[in-house]
Amino acid sequence: MGFTSSGKRWLTEAYKKAVAAGKHKKFEVLEGHPEFKIYRWNPDHPSQKPTLKSYFLDLTTCGPMVLDALQKIKSEDDSTLSYRRSCREGICGSCAMNIDGTNTVACLKPIDTNTTKATYITPLPHMYVIKDLVVDLTNFYNQYKSIEPWLKTKKGPQDGREYRQTPAERKKLDGLYECILCACCSTSCPSYWWNPEEFDGPAALLHAHRWVSDSRDDYTEERLEALTENDKRLYRCRIIKNCTATCPKSLNPALAIRQMEAMKSRNRF
Repeated sequence: MGFTSSGKRWLTEAYKKAVAAGKHKKFEVLEGHPEFKIYRWNPDHPSQKPTLKSYFLDLTTCGPMVLDALQKIKSEDDSTLSYRRSCREGICGSCAMNIDGTNTVACLKPIDTNTTKATYITPLPHMYVIKDLVVDLTNFYNQYKSIEPWLKTKKGPQDGREYRQTPAERKKLDGLYECILCACCSTSCPSYWWNPEEFDGPAALLHAHRWVSDSRDDYTEERLEALTENDKRLYRCRIIKNCTATCPKSLNPALAIRQMEAMKSRNRF
């Protein structure tokens, strides 16, 4: 059985009092009721500093993923909690956030059932926070738009039918087109933290490689030239590889960036 509402209030208040008094001793948390520490900030009260608010859940009545926990908290405990979500299947990228220090999508992150430690949930790092776990992705999407993510051709197919590819040409796009634009990679990249207005970031550059590599596209040279018109759009990558380590779709943006740099170098000679 889960806690009654009065029992839940008692446990929450007891925890708050223990923290306020500076007591660091552990108090008992009933089995099946792990703690979630969630970043909270409300723009309607800008003078109030962000906080980590604790919630306790009965996992016997909750789905297995962190997004399920957030859904349960919002529907049963605190309707003011704000976050993005949509597909719940790792397809849309909406529920990207930082969970226990790692950027990922909440719908693919299993809940840690170890009740001896809390699960920390915070917004994607180095992004302006709109509210709670919702960040401003305006610059991120503008950079994606800037790489012109669509086919560009100088003339149509000779037979007037659809653009066709061989299986081998199509296979070159594997590991590129699957990106869901969750922003986990870009917001884990120190180079992107330092130059967010100039460095396009791993996500946009991975998509740029997808179009540069497409056999149906006629603007490969022009795309590469646009990416290297200054030394920061492409060349700010320092091969730290946080992007590859954090990608929830197991893609390799760091390799894609290196390959585009190599393409540009070959075109120079």
